Amino acid sequence: MGMHAADRSRSPHGRGDDDGYSCGHSAWDLFEDPESLTGYTYDDLILLPGSIDFGVHEVDLQSRFSRNIPLKTPVVSSPMDTVTESKMAIALALNGGIGVIHKNMSIEDQVREVVKVKKHKSGFITDPYCVTATMTLAALEELRKGSGFTGFPVTADGKMGSKLLGLVTKRDTEFVQDDKKSTLVSSVMTPVDKLVTAKDGVELDGAFALVASSKKGKLPIVTADGCIVALVSQTDLKKRNDFPLATKSKNKTLMVAAAIGTNSSEQARIAALASAGVDALVIDQKQGDTSAQRDMIRFIKKEFPDIDVVGGNVVTRRQAKHLIDCGADALRVGMGVGSVSRAQEVSACGRAQASAVYHISKLGRALGIPVIADGGIGSPGQITKCLCMGASAAMCGSLVAGSEEAPGEYFWSDKGTRLKAIRGNKSAEILEEKLGRSKRSGSTMLVAHGVSGTVQDKGSMMKYVPYLIQSIKHGMQDIGAKSIVDIHEKLFSNKLQFELRSAAAQREGGIHDLASFERTLFS
Repeated sequence: MGMHAADRSRSPHGRGDDDGYSCGHSAWDLFEDPESLTGYTYDDLILLPGSIDFGVHEVDLQSRFSRNIPLKTPVVSSPMDTVTESKMAIALALNGGIGVIHKNMSIEDQVREVVKVKKHKSGFITDPYCVTATMTLAALEELRKGSGFTGFPVTADGKMGSKLLGLVTKRDTEFVQDDKKSTLVSSVMTPVDKLVTAKDGVELDGAFALVASSKKGKLPIVTADGCIVALVSQTDLKKRNDFPLATKSKNKTLMVAAAIGTNSSEQARIAALASAGVDALVIDQKQGDTSAQRDMIRFIKKEFPDIDVVGGNVVTRRQAKHLIDCGADALRVGMGVGSVSRAQEVSACGRAQASAVYHISKLGRALGIPVIADGGIGSPGQITKCLCMGASAAMCGSLVAGSEEAPGEYFWSDKGTRLKAIRGNKSAEILEEKLGRSKRSGSTMLVAHGVSGTVQDKGSMMKYVPYLIQSIKHGMQDIGAKSIVDIHEKLFSNKLQFELRSAAAQREGGIHDLASFERTLFS
């Protein structure tokens, strides 16, 4: 019996170049055939392998976040208050992606986070944890466990920008025999007069030369009156030239986006963020096809034309077209599919994510608008899948939460697992905070569309993002695509081949039939 190609009799593509060896479905078969329309998630689909004639090192991940912001790594961090503040945004920008600073804070605080990213200089730590001299060693140990850091500047009020009194490291406390609940940091720290410091304004090369010559682990940078403004770590000596992918603006600063709402009162926030040098604004709204969002996009493009605007969230072409017509520079796609979202359960409205990304990406491609796939990303393979649906970048929440750079403190589970908290933007916790600040429309009830939970420690983004990058490259090589541009061309010319997976196939594609195993992501 001979080999037969899949039936594409209804497809407007592909029959002419089908040589009889194709055995999968095209995107048209899955998403546009009027006789077989079904909503698909990433897990429903698997990519069929292509032919490889290039090395994994040749795979090019250059893409776009928005109309005017290119990326070398198609990864964006979600504007959740347990995911993205300045540390996350800096780490992602250094590795070729971009972070979106959340808006669940005051205007002043959000501006401060944006400024930290724009003023970042590789090698200088401008916001290290500081402690007071009166802190007990027991409290210091708890801070060390929660923060993941071992050394801390000791200042007059425990904050950056105040008088430096000394430095306390793990070595200072390691062999203390006294009661740590009563022993103070002041009794074990290295006092400032015995520290090697550098004056504010020192160039990076000069700071690193001091670190190398003094053989000290940390070098405080202080003002003329002795106030600490930054810290240089010996470990950063190895990192100083490790960021060739960095997402930078024309004036060589790291690029950063910030989330905003749609209320007219947000105009003050927008003006402040613009003054701080924000590169893009992301309108944070679950259902983006609203008159308020359309008005907000028009306002931003009129008053701040140099700032790109990401509209959303949308899942249908009609929603997308409305926002594009108002001037959106990119679209955020996804509704109720995030790991901490229960929006579809509550409102019975949304769309399966793979289907949503494909349909919006097809429209975006025709109109020159990048698409950011937001939600449903739980592994690097799902980033590859969203790119194969036409997305230009993946917005990640739970995937990057739990890293050192994500906001929040670490804690330990009963089973000894190191965790951090995560919560959806519409979780009951956040809604209660909003309700406490102001009772909108006279109502005392806000319906939770998200949940709170925990995620496992992922270590530093400086190691985790390179792991994601390499994983995506391996996936694209297996598919036979040398670049994101290439994979999009294959998708929309119906040359990219998919297969639907049964529940058994999905189980088979994961780890199975082991009594136990240890999950190690990279080495």
